[in-house]
Amino acid sequence: MSAVASSTTRSVVRFGRTPRITRHLRKNKRTQLPIPQVPILTRQFAPCRFEDHYHTTVADDAMYMTYIHESGPRPQPRPIRLTYDPSDPYTKNRYNPPVGGQQLGKKPPPPSRPDNVVRLEKISLHSMQKDALSSKSNLLGLIMALRAVTGESYKAGGRHTAEGIELVRGKKSVGGWIRPGVPVGAKVDLKGQAMYDFLDTLVEFVLPRLRDFQGVGLPPQSSSVNSTSAVSGVVSFGLPPQAMALFPQIEVNLDAYPKQYGMHIHFVTNATGVGAQNRARALLSGFQIPFLRK
Repeated sequence: MSAVASSTTRSVVRFGRTPRITRHLRKNKRTQLPIPQVPILTRQFAPCRFEDHYHTTVADDAMYMTYIHESGPRPQPRPIRLTYDPSDPYTKNRYNPPVGGQQLGKKPPPPSRPDNVVRLEKISLHSMQKDALSSKSNLLGLIMALRAVTGESYKAGGRHTAEGIELVRGKKSVGGWIRPGVPVGAKVDLKGQAMYDFLDTLVEFVLPRLRDFQGVGLPPQSSSVNSTSAVSGVVSFGLPPQAMALFPQIEVNLDAYPKQYGMHIHFVTNATGVGAQNRARALLSGFQIPFLRK
């Protein structure tokens, strides 16, 4: 038996083969950890309360509140002004601009149908750390705080389905203290169950206990409904550094985070066209986020 085992081992060494049990694993040169050949997909392993609340209650209410009745088919858009003749071979591929110029704030919303009810697509968090300009190590506390709050890791831990926590770098020189390529902060985009879990924590633990917070400020009634922000379908507001300590993930071990960080939160929805931001606010109000007109 030993002779057979020794001959088998000798043949493996001679021909440079590896045992079958580890042949399907590749090793990372930096960490020496095995990496599977196929990408690993993570699925939802527990029911999400806020996601079920959207499909059972908020979606129907949002469609009722944002419904726009159209008695007939929509009129055809105005034809393109033929500045260049497409039959002329010299101007065949020239761009003919549409009539009316910029249509960003004038496009009507899509027809009200059950398949295009306003919904959350992602929640984007970002925070700037000015001390990172002197040393990149000052970003470690911010990254660890975002990891605890969102449950995401730096670069999503190698998962291809999520981006995880990313560093925000300067794009151009500003006043001589921000330079291109220098890290100035961190951001993270949340989708799926992680998005609803963060929203649940925000409205249940953070906003009710935040002092001097009466609601997200609304623009004045005299503001234009055709502006770029009004037709974007994105609702944004900021949280002070004191709100970081109100997250249960931070509060349970507050001594591990000696410095608190403020953050900006952007709720990105699928609403487009005129009145998109109002429909996005109606959706967020269904998730118990208060709004206040100052």
